[in-house]
Amino acid sequence: MNLKEIITVSGKSGLYKMISRGNNNVIVESLLDKTRMPIFASMQASSLSDICMFTDSEDIPLEQVIKNLYVVENGGKTLDAKKSTPEALKNKMAEVLPEYDRERVHVSDMKKLFTWYNILQENNLLVFDEEKEEKKEE
Repeated sequence: MNLKEIITVSGKSGLYKMISRGNNNVIVESLLDKTRMPIFASMQASSLSDICMFTDSEDIPLEQVIKNLYVVENGGKTLDAKKSTPEALKNKMAEVLPEYDRERVHVSDMKKLFTWYNILQENNLLVFDEEKEEKKEE
């Protein structure tokens, strides 16, 4: 899974895949509805590879948290963040990342994590490096 090409844009829902780069913008495609749009430098956009989750000891890259969630869910979908209670989200988060910092990781962060995971899962983007290497060997 290459999270460098998957971005989130402040003020816009969902995730976007980078398609091409221009002089002062990046063209992205929504993973939800496949529409394309330009993202300019003035817009706040973050690559998922740059995002970390707070834990009691050190920050864990989002990719590792997503891998943990993938293992917990056996590759299937996880909670629907919009329909789940805050308590259910916290319980699932504790199952995925037991050492998460309960003071700095908010329910809104958990909702984003579970929503992003489901989007990646629906788009078959949860293929990890270890799985790619196993397929090459076969």
